[in-house]
Amino acid sequence: MRHPLLKLIAIRYKEFIREPGIVFWTIIFPILMAWGLGMAFTGNSDLPTSIALIESQHTTNNTFQEFLESASTQTNEEGNTFFAKKLDNEELGASTFHFYPTDSAGAVQMLKQGKSQLTLKEKPDSLIYIFDPHNSEAKLAYLVLNAGIENKQTRHTMAEIRPLTTVGTRYIDFLVPGLLALGVMNSFLWGISYALIDMRVKKLMRRLVATPMKKSHFLISHFFARISLAFVEAFILIGFSKYFFDIKLEGSWVAFFLIFLAGNLAFTGIGVLISSRTSNSRVGTGLINVISLPMTILSGIFFSYHNFPDSIVKIIELLPLTILADNIRSVFIEGAGVVQVLPGTIILTSLGLVLFTIGLRIFKWY
Repeated sequence: MRHPLLKLIAIRYKEFIREPGIVFWTIIFPILMAWGLGMAFTGNSDLPTSIALIESQHTTNNTFQEFLESASTQTNEEGNTFFAKKLDNEELGASTFHFYPTDSAGAVQMLKQGKSQLTLKEKPDSLIYIFDPHNSEAKLAYLVLNAGIENKQTRHTMAEIRPLTTVGTRYIDFLVPGLLALGVMNSFLWGISYALIDMRVKKLMRRLVATPMKKSHFLISHFFARISLAFVEAFILIGFSKYFFDIKLEGSWVAFFLIFLAGNLAFTGIGVLISSRTSNSRVGTGLINVISLPMTILSGIFFSYHNFPDSIVKIIELLPLTILADNIRSVFIEGAGVVQVLPGTIILTSLGLVLFTIGLRIFKWY
């Protein structure tokens, strides 16, 4: 007769195998995450770095122009012309830089939109690097590029560094709007979805069936409770960022309210749909993480999603968290108004209403 402990261990294995959600979360999902991150950072060690190049006919740097002589002229999908230059370094590996000619205003716009982290300005006797020293990606781009130019016989004294201090162009200005969007997603997925699943697991919903209460009223009450908390959480973060980092909302408060509300609706719909039938807390946790973690990493919350290949970027731009983060960021640091955020507001609101309706129809108390 087998030892009871061995039987208990065998039961645990059988429970694991019989739960497809747990198998996916513990085995398949980590592999998918490793694949996604590997594609962004290690799958292609020669991913291009975009540089905003401020140039003028009267301030060209002859040495730098010689450096660009071997660069190829290309055009991206948006029709913008850039210079592609590949540098080979035995210690750092191959690096490709895309230099986008622009003016000062265009360089600032590229920084705000996350399309570049480094600006290079030509002067007859020097090169000026403009970037946020707290941005590790920009710092690495500067080190690699400057080393490559030095290999072309450019003197080190020709390089000048100007740290970014203008509000709206710093890394913290990029980060805070993303954290606001991330807070919305986490608040509704965990505050609504997990709460409903936990109530079903604990048999609390069985008691609600006997009450004269509609499912729609029950679910909408969760939405209103969470949205009030979401606004409180958002304004606490905004106030903290204003006090410590002098972050300002450059655009319209009405635009911020609309896109923030639309994001709340979208993730309410997702949360209700996830929890509409799930009756296992482990599976529910896995489903929430399967949805939230990829968007947390891919949607440009902590770093620009333009690190990914263009084909992947097109998909990332369709994610709800990406739409929300990009629109909040445009209001905060680009001065966007209601007109600019209206397309994103319509998309997120429509998504939320559709998913909420589906979740309501298939919702089960137990």
